[in-house]
Order: sequence, then C-alpha cells, then structure tokens
Amino acid sequence: MHIDYLTLFPAMFGYLHESMMKRAHQAGVLTTAVHDLRDWAANRHRTVDDRPFGGGVGMVLKVDIVDQALKALTISSTSRVILTTPQGRPFTQAIASELAKSPHVVFVCGHYEGIDERVAEHLVTDELSIGDYVLTGGELPALVMTDAIVRQLPGVLGKQASHHEDSFYEGLLDFPHYTRPAQYGAWGVPDVLLGGDHAKVARWRREQALLRTSQRRPDLLRHVTLSVEDQKFLARLGPSGDENCDVRQL
Repeated sequence: MHIDYLTLFPAMFGYLHESMMKRAHQAGVLTTAVHDLRDWAANRHRTVDDRPFGGGVGMVLKVDIVDQALKALTISSTSRVILTTPQGRPFTQAIASELAKSPHVVFVCGHYEGIDERVAEHLVTDELSIGDYVLTGGELPALVMTDAIVRQLPGVLGKQASHHEDSFYEGLLDFPHYTRPAQYGAWGVPDVLLGGDHAKVARWRREQALLRTSQRRPDLLRHVTLSVEDQKFLARLGPSGDENCDVRQL
C-alpha cells in the first residue's frame, strides 16, 4: 500500500516513522509520502487560502491548490482519495478493513475555516470523520485512520491474527486482558485463564466481549451476528446488561 498526505503541516506526520508504522515501512508493505500544499501556491507568499464568498470569519482552502496537488500524484481508478471533514461519514472498523484492501490512499487534510466545497464535490472519493468534535485540522484524523488501516496489512503485527481480536473487529468491544503476576495484592486473575483449557478460555473471552459491549456500547449488538450460545448468554444478563456484575466471576 502507498499513502499520500496533502497537508499544510508536514511536520505533524513524524508518527509515520514510529512503532507499528515504522515496522510496516521496514516490512515493505507500506510506503508513504507527505506533500506540503504550499508547494502548489502560485505567488511568493505561498498563499493557499482565501476569504469565503458571501462573507464570514476565517479562511477557506482553495480548490485550485488541491486540484493541482492531486494531479501531481499518480491517481488511478483504484485510488481512494479521502477528505477528512466533520461532515463526512463516521469512520469505522469496517471502513478501515475496506481501505486496507486498496493499493493507494490519499488523505486531503483540511485546515482553517474549511475547504472549498468543490473539492468534496469533484476531487475526492470519500469524506470521513473520526468523531463529533472540532479539531484544528485534518492531520490527526488522517493519522488515526492510517493507524487503523495499516495494522491490518500482512506482516505489520507480530501475529497475523492479532488484529482479529481487536475491539470492533467482529463488531464487539475487546475482552479483558491479563498477564503476570497472577496475584497482585488482593487483585487476582480469573481462574479460567490459568487452567489451560483453550476451549473454555475462548468461550470466556467471547462472553466477556459480549458483556462489555452490552454494558458500554449496547448499540453495537444490533449489528453483530450472534450464535445461539451468544443469545442465551445475553438473555441471562437481562435488559440492563447486568451492570452490577463482576466480569471476573462469569
């Protein structure tokens, strides 16, 4: 996969060379390029924005700047050109999985008051948002989405199945995790995790994921394919998700 970033603040993308992103580059499954939108400015002041038509506060990123920048890239029919915007559809794990199959992704990072609407209408394939709140620019959303996408590429994680156990991968929140020491003061680890019965561990983890989801994000359960065992377990919890239940005792 190759990812391009069109931004006014290239220095913000140092994260691309840390941790998992660094591993993805080293493994040869990811290449990235960060492009300063000011490189396509026509005057010596490197102007990329202007006042909005109709008046109002703030400045608007110019459509001609973004268009010229995109034309300088190698855009094909399989490229996904993403505008990070509060008006976009909510970014989800399903969208991350979809984008992970694309060989080329471009992030257009807006700034200032906004970006000329003609960019969204004619130049991008997707408008995405990471949440209902306001950020200074689109760089952080682009990095958040990149992280969710890249971790699904082959060879990036230590074990290929690692991302299959993440929260939201199957529509549920993740189950609890424990490691040594098995007993720390009065805080112990559930006995089932110490017994060596892999089938029981798998079922416990599934039930914990169901329990945690029913307590914290019950809305997600409407979109999850539940087995008969899952449905019986949830029925035992009751309509409230049994909020007073100690997850370690199940």
